[in-house]
Amino acid sequence: MIEYRNLRIALLGAGNVGAQVASLLLEHGDELASRAGAGLELVGVAVRNVDAERTPTIPRHLLTTDAEQLILGADIVIELMGGLEPARTLILQAINSGADVITGNKALLATHGAELFDAAEQVGAQLYYEAAVGGAIPIIRPLRDSLAGDRVKRILAIVNGTTNFILDLMDREDASLESALATATELGYAEADPTADIEGYDAAQKVSILASLAFHTNIPLEAVYREGITKVTIEQVDAARKAGYVVKLLAICERLTDGETGIDGVSARVYPALIPVTHPLAAVHGANNAVFIEAEAAGNLMFYGAGAGGLQTASAVLGDLVSAARRHVIGGPGVAESTHANLPVLPIAHVTTRYQITLEVEDQPGVLAVIATLFSAHNVSVETLTQSAAGSGDAPATATLVIGTHEATEAALAATVTALETNQVVRSVVSVLRVEGL
Repeated sequence: MIEYRNLRIALLGAGNVGAQVASLLLEHGDELASRAGAGLELVGVAVRNVDAERTPTIPRHLLTTDAEQLILGADIVIELMGGLEPARTLILQAINSGADVITGNKALLATHGAELFDAAEQVGAQLYYEAAVGGAIPIIRPLRDSLAGDRVKRILAIVNGTTNFILDLMDREDASLESALATATELGYAEADPTADIEGYDAAQKVSILASLAFHTNIPLEAVYREGITKVTIEQVDAARKAGYVVKLLAICERLTDGETGIDGVSARVYPALIPVTHPLAAVHGANNAVFIEAEAAGNLMFYGAGAGGLQTASAVLGDLVSAARRHVIGGPGVAESTHANLPVLPIAHVTTRYQITLEVEDQPGVLAVIATLFSAHNVSVETLTQSAAGSGDAPATATLVIGTHEATEAALAATVTALETNQVVRSVVSVLRVEGL
């Protein structure tokens, strides 16, 4: 057997994930080389500060602040810097120099993915990104390769470990959102500024990538509907538990038909939702992630595991590295992304879903008839209704209604809530949560 030359590996970034990748590559290089069919030589690691402390440590002679020079002559470039720039520019330079690129940069792919994939296709390079969604969970290859011959109908996913940890703590320990966030920060699950997680930005970036793969259509980040968990209360979580649900921040993408035009399209969205305790996603606890796929031929599939962590994410990066090295050994151009279906991205108003609406209303005869009339006027059907006394005393007595709806368009359900908010018999709309996974 003819031995293939050593492949030159350039690493951009030595943070939590990058340092683990460098350490594992140096420690297990021979074993990885035997799997790849070629030696894997780490020629350098680009960093902002060569004197910064890193865990694990990286030999100093490998560190450099000159990322552009490091890219020159590299066969494979691993980008783990994060952010949009200079990551975008450096990846384009690497691709145009003929290198394959491995990245875990979800923000960059969600924002500039189409540009990067097009650049790689033009020169026959390959862009690998298994680490961009779900950490150690293998989900990119199954969607891109294993299910390429199937028709994915819908994906429900928990792709942000921070918010899942917070909501799980609220459910299992009756913690408030503020208390659960403080615990997540203390344990290192949440950043000092948790906005990207708790406002749903991180999950939106990931569902943009998943939707693009699943439906072979470029899904721009700005087309993803997004809500975070900041308005979720302990009262909502308690009510969900009593009704047989749990609250999860779900990233959802699905193929659907526009009821007005009959045109097939795609929806991509992120929001907190109720899912039945019998659904597999309800059992995803702590900071774990899971992706639940509904496919036409394969049926239901779920991928579960650690969604973050330096060592776990490094596993996905090194898997991509072995794949990239094998491609060099075998030869041939990279495989282009299948994003040519060009399905339109439909706005949230066209999505069909269910609501659970909690109201505080006047406790007097005729109120239920008024509420029923409001739902009927907006073509929304009530599936379940429970009533309990909310209070009395000197003020007029009130009652709490928890109303579960049948499926309806988001537009009709939102209009119903607006009508409830302005009706005189309704003291307040206490909460509104969508219901998924039924």
